Amino acid sequence: MSTLALALTLAGVLGLTACGDKPQAAQTAVVQAPAQDQDPMLVHVSAAMAANFKTAPLGLADMVTLQEVSGRIEANERQVTRIGASVTGRVTEVLAEVGDRVRAGQVLAHVTSPELTAAQLTYLRAHAASVQAERAVERARQLIAADVIGWAEQQRRESELGIARAELRAAADQLKLMGLPPAALTQLRDNGAIYPHAGVVATQAGSVIERTVSQGQVAQPGDPLFTVADLGNVWVVGALPEQMAPGVQPGQGVEIAVPALGGAELSGRIVFVGETVSPETRTVAIRTQVDNAGRALKPQMLAVMRIEGATQKTLALPLAAVVRENDRDHVFVQQAENRYRLTPVELGVASAGMRPVLKGVSEGAQIVVDGAFHLNNERKRAELE
Repeated sequence: MSTLALALTLAGVLGLTACGDKPQAAQTAVVQAPAQDQDPMLVHVSAAMAANFKTAPLGLADMVTLQEVSGRIEANERQVTRIGASVTGRVTEVLAEVGDRVRAGQVLAHVTSPELTAAQLTYLRAHAASVQAERAVERARQLIAADVIGWAEQQRRESELGIARAELRAAADQLKLMGLPPAALTQLRDNGAIYPHAGVVATQAGSVIERTVSQGQVAQPGDPLFTVADLGNVWVVGALPEQMAPGVQPGQGVEIAVPALGGAELSGRIVFVGETVSPETRTVAIRTQVDNAGRALKPQMLAVMRIEGATQKTLALPLAAVVRENDRDHVFVQQAENRYRLTPVELGVASAGMRPVLKGVSEGAQIVVDGAFHLNNERKRAELE
């Protein structure tokens, strides 16, 4: 019995010893496990790598306030001409298409018209009457020299000649208005050749931006058949929210970005601010005019107008400090030595290489101002690992 009791006692002691070892082992494992940083916005770099990133305290800078307005390119209405036929008739030929560059006096279409034929006959009668009146005056001068008629008869004939010439000029002007070419008028006068059609003539040089006529169509005087615009300079128009309108005046500078041209920046000045508010959109029309010698700006292209306001001191950081992540602006703020945190911020419109800080970081914060893009790549690499 004593031997059995001794064995049981030893077994109990061994069991208690085994049970006591498990918490100790677990405690040792917890202590040895390194703490893992779970914040994906934090990045820790080596001292050697940190030398590649430049930081500076966030401070105030003189910034020109900018108001950003959506806009579009339009043709300069002062250099737009709508061209139609001068007579009623049927279009027999269309000679110009949208996009063509035309010169002043160029024929854009041909129109056959009974009015043109009648006007040419009127011109022929006026020309014959003028020739006859000239001959009558010449005969009168010969009779005066022979003392056959008096001075009164000669004056009467000279008066008739003046009237005949005036009627001839009026008939010629009418034919020119109807689009009769000068060469055709000469042929009509010298040979009596009736020109078969009138021309729709461009009254200014430029580009055809609209055509509303087709072959076989009946045209009426006053119907706009072609629209020609000189696109050497164009308008950029925008709609300014009524709350912003009091701060915008003609003469203010404006920067214009055109996304279709890769964000090309243009400069100009406000030339027009509307006097009324649109009841549908609650906006005020504004306009600027820019040169377009290279014809790169096309009507109806979208644009962004940044209107310059007063200069004021505000928190600002350089463009190189901004990191775009998940459709938001961020900056790297230094937390400790070689340790940085990607911080979301709200920024204003860029001006002169700087962006005003609206929200997210405070004055004095150490911001990575050079190398932020590469630091973000390092953060992403560490996150993947």
